Amino acid sequence: MEAFIEILKIILPAGAVFLAVYYLVKRFFENEQKRRDHELKKNAQNMITPQKIQAYERIVIFLERINPNNLVVRVHKHGMNARQLQTELTQAIKSEYEHNISQQIFVSHNSWELVKTSKEEIIKLINISASKVAPDAPSNELAMMILNIAANVEKKLPHEIALEYIKKEIAQIF
Repeated sequence: MEAFIEILKIILPAGAVFLAVYYLVKRFFENEQKRRDHELKKNAQNMITPQKIQAYERIVIFLERINPNNLVVRVHKHGMNARQLQTELTQAIKSEYEHNISQQIFVSHNSWELVKTSKEEIIKLINISASKVAPDAPSNELAMMILNIAANVEKKLPHEIALEYIKKEIAQIF
């Protein structure tokens, strides 16, 4: 019995020391893992931030390029008829959109939905304008119709709404 008590005198303090050391080492490794995870997240954020800024820049450029005033001036060529201009305008918008489609992974869902809506509404504006002009009419007539309809819209055009939203969003992020 005395040997049993002597063994307990050795085992109990050793067990307490082992548990204390185990607990401290476990906590140390957990804290180190959290620190490493935080560091990785911070490094990833530092790498993604420039890409996010670039995505917002490209979307702003896209929205400015599909502004009916800018689009008509850029795409219109002398000698086109209304149907050709309509086709060129819609192709230019679709091409710009497809070129920037990958930017959606860097912006919020709401921003991207506004960009898509802007694209669709500007194409709709072009098609409505084209329906009011004869297909073989000079392209100047369609260009003027598009510009007049865009100028007479009482509320903001879709690309303007999207631009405002994106500017607010980027201001909140940075």
